[in-house]
Amino acid sequence: MKKTMKVLAVAGLVTTSAVAGVGYSGWINVGADDPHSAPVYAFLTAVRERSIEVRSRDIQVPNLNDGALIRAGAGNYDAMCVGCHLAPGVEPTELSQSLYPTPPDLGKQGTDGNPAATFWVIKHGIKGSGMPAWGKGMEDPYIWGMVAFLQQLPKMDARQYQALVASSSGHQHGGGESQLHEHQVPDDSASGKGHHEAELADDGMAAPDVHVHPDGKAHKH
Repeated sequence: MKKTMKVLAVAGLVTTSAVAGVGYSGWINVGADDPHSAPVYAFLTAVRERSIEVRSRDIQVPNLNDGALIRAGAGNYDAMCVGCHLAPGVEPTELSQSLYPTPPDLGKQGTDGNPAATFWVIKHGIKGSGMPAWGKGMEDPYIWGMVAFLQQLPKMDARQYQALVASSSGHQHGGGESQLHEHQVPDDSASGKGHHEAELADDGMAAPDVHVHPDGKAHKH
């Protein structure tokens, strides 16, 4: 038993020294124009997805079909996200083409269908990916607006996207920028805060509600 423990200790020391040596040698290229090998990329993807799944599974999702919530999200998305994640009618940008990993085109790909995970990613960001933690300056109700908007985005064409953004209140994080309707929107339940009563503004432009029709597209009335 003692011999086995010694062998394991020596093996651990050798492995640690080897990893440290490789790191210190500069052999690993950290340039964003040098993609990870397939095994490394697969490992990092699995770690990322599992981490998000575990941390988002207790988050309570509000009603994401609310028109005011969707409009609020449209304005924030256009102000904060288009440069990386694009939108209908928006061509790839210098930023979207230069980041690694390449940000998904959310107008085409959408999200993964898990709104709680989408909320967590927007709020907390992802290390080493260029995805910011918007929750450092954005209140939860406005993050939910972006989640609600992202549920509709792949169903829109360029005209519908621009019309919805124009009907929104633009870039807003919370703090009473405009006059609001009250919506019961939950905070990040994992934080233990429970439900947060949020006010989401209608922008005073007689902005129409957004509905998803059987044709699969988001229409405004």
